[in-house]
Amino acid sequence: MQISHETIYRSLFIQARGVLKKELLEHLRTNRTMRQAKSASASGQNRGKIIGAVSISERPAEVEDRAVPGHWEGDLLAGSHNTYIATLVERHSRYVMLVKVAGKDTASVVSALIKQVNKLPKQLRGSLTWDRGSEMASHRNFTIATDVQVYFCDPRSPWQRGSNENTNGLLRQYFPKGKPVDGYSQADLNKVAAQLNGRPRQTLQFMSPAEKLAETLGVALTG
Repeated sequence: MQISHETIYRSLFIQARGVLKKELLEHLRTNRTMRQAKSASASGQNRGKIIGAVSISERPAEVEDRAVPGHWEGDLLAGSHNTYIATLVERHSRYVMLVKVAGKDTASVVSALIKQVNKLPKQLRGSLTWDRGSEMASHRNFTIATDVQVYFCDPRSPWQRGSNENTNGLLRQYFPKGKPVDGYSQADLNKVAAQLNGRPRQTLQFMSPAEKLAETLGVALTG
């Protein structure tokens, strides 16, 4: 008999409604009292039509199979009081970059991303996959400045940025929900990213993202 991890999680959360609640919650990484299935829709999110958006369906096959480094997934990690951090995850190695942004408006987000992405070596500037958030409405300016094509996920399909979604879950250990995130400097964010990039991953045969990307590029990565 085989039981999926989702069934185990659901069982634990059902038990957590009773006398075991407090004891179990102490061992859960996210401290959530309810389990949200991966199939749950992202209702209530602010999504508008983005002019000139290129669908993820047009993304090259080399991006999908993760064989070539340099293709990124991105999103905003929200804190309280309308504060945000931009998160970028490289699909091949799961290498993480965190970017300080002044706000959620497209000018603030795109200018911060341009500055960060232009620091990367050319071979790591392949593409960026984002959701339908209005913060990337100025994606054309981003592409002109970086030569990185932006692809947009289908509506209510966060699983199309699976690496980024998983990483954002890990980041909640450092940036809990309900707390502002504008008090962190870029140097602080770099330190958090370095910790995640130094953590071995099962999906990488227990190499760390930094080791995986360095091995692929044949160079040592810093920052």
